[in-house]
Amino acid sequence: MKYIANILMLLFVVLSCTSPKNTDKAQQTTENVQQQKLLTSDYYKGYQSRCDELINLYAFERKGFFSIAARFYTGKDVKQALKDLEQLIENPSGDMFWVHQFIIVQYFGKDYIPKDLQKKLRDVWRTYTPNRGDTENHWAMTYMSYYLITQLYPDDPGETWFNGRSSQEIHNEAKEYLYDWMRITTSIGQGEFDSPNYIGCFVSPMAMLYAFAEDEEMKQKAGMMLDYLLADFAAESLDGFYGGAHSRIYPPQAFNGWLSDSAGFSWLLFGNTEKRLVHWACTLAMSGYRPPEILYHIATDRSQPYVHKEYKRTRHRIRNSDVKNAPVYKYTYMRNEYVLGSLQGGLLQPIQQHSWDITWAIDKPSDGKNTIFCNHPYVAGFELSMYFPEHKDLLVEYIISGPVAKKSYNQPAKRTGASPFEQIVQHKDALIALYDIPEGTHYEHINAFFPKNLETREIDESGWIFCRGGDAWMAYYPLQKYEWFDDDGFWRMESHYRQNGAVFQAAPASSYASMDEFKKAVLACALETKVDPKPGVNFTSLDGTEMSFTYDQVPLINNKPVDYEHWKLYEGPFLNADRNSHLLNMSYGNMHRKLDFNTNTVTNWID
Repeated sequence: MKYIANILMLLFVVLSCTSPKNTDKAQQTTENVQQQKLLTSDYYKGYQSRCDELINLYAFERKGFFSIAARFYTGKDVKQALKDLEQLIENPSGDMFWVHQFIIVQYFGKDYIPKDLQKKLRDVWRTYTPNRGDTENHWAMTYMSYYLITQLYPDDPGETWFNGRSSQEIHNEAKEYLYDWMRITTSIGQGEFDSPNYIGCFVSPMAMLYAFAEDEEMKQKAGMMLDYLLADFAAESLDGFYGGAHSRIYPPQAFNGWLSDSAGFSWLLFGNTEKRLVHWACTLAMSGYRPPEILYHIATDRSQPYVHKEYKRTRHRIRNSDVKNAPVYKYTYMRNEYVLGSLQGGLLQPIQQHSWDITWAIDKPSDGKNTIFCNHPYVAGFELSMYFPEHKDLLVEYIISGPVAKKSYNQPAKRTGASPFEQIVQHKDALIALYDIPEGTHYEHINAFFPKNLETREIDESGWIFCRGGDAWMAYYPLQKYEWFDDDGFWRMESHYRQNGAVFQAAPASSYASMDEFKKAVLACALETKVDPKPGVNFTSLDGTEMSFTYDQVPLINNKPVDYEHWKLYEGPFLNADRNSHLLNMSYGNMHRKLDFNTNTVTNWID
């Protein structure tokens, strides 16, 4: 009888949950169960502990705006925080970065800042004219700041603001921009996508809106965008390293990914790497945001290899292009031992583009230098004028010596940068990169970088270069002759041929008992290359996949063209979304979370 009663009760629950009149109640029950699981999980306790540790470290071991905000947050050493704040507002500078930090202090200090100091803080918005910047991350910080400061002073007239516009005008423009940025991000992707350096410049503004926006719609959207941005990172991270290709990365981080701000977010959110202090992450820790547990699993479960695809866009093009936002096709292959990722090549982001690399897992992430990649060190006003408004003949000098100088931009051994003469295709752990560089281009060679801490680096008579890093076997085949140079902890391969390229193959160490076994397997793979009139490669990878790629032609995988036309916004085991859908479906096992920006709702369920 007890068994029959249980069956009847189960049947009643199923019928109740699927009945239209009980849909909302069933969903609410599911969400309550999920929320209870989150609140009682060890993961949540660990996350809160790391939040507290980070906040206290900034409060008592750091200086500057974030330290002041952290002391306001903890309610400790407030007198000193107020003194420091008065000094910092005397000579404002830093434009969007300054006002962003200024807003953080104003909001976390609302209960502590006396009225006379509040008046001084308010008057800064009249006397200081911050530059809003010209990039996506600049505008995220700027318009968040405008939105929240006008929320504090909603009725002030134009003469009290640096730009002569009323609070309501500034507020409305900020809201319009923020909503439009969310719309385009959830339809055709970010322009400054997957940047290990700039992830915080998006997360911190959304965290502030989530914490302090009085409008419930804005607060909800900001929380959803935090989920969205962090899920994007989680699916491509390996032990704290942001794997694969990036829109923007600085040269030191291109060699050592653990130096990136993304590593600090990985430690805070997932606890899967060494502790790294990042001030943007401190904002997230103080915001009250609690990442859904599904993000932890997406970021840390590497028990099964997977392919993860993303569709992104270029930043807004203003010249030298038929389209405002060209498509970016990202491909990432993730394993427990390594992550290999790429984009299709081309001028997708100026100055700091990172088109492909392999990053392997290491015991101590802070040691870094666990990556191999190649590039064409292209330098031209054509590239820069595609994205910057200044005259093309002035831009190179401006970039290398201007107020935000990128001094490595015009260097022949630079580690980052896009090239219009680079094309790439990848299938799982095999990759082909091709270059067809016109005569007279600045520069006419390509570089490849191999860290000196590789366990093995053997140059075979066949032309293949065999390596081992961590638990990854790697093989690199250059299409042309080259020279080796010593480059700051890396061996740099420099090849002075304009028609050029490389074939790359990786494999987990567990697949082959020795380097000799790996070499035999790679040498047995069919490989045909050409460089005239266009570089091209036919390669059968270790798993038997036939890759055929000739420069300026659509690559073939097993004799089928790569289907860029139907490339989805997200496609993989964890994240899925169609282009222009304004949705994101997260999955892990029987756990699901759906972000719907059309209805501004979040739905959780367990199969």
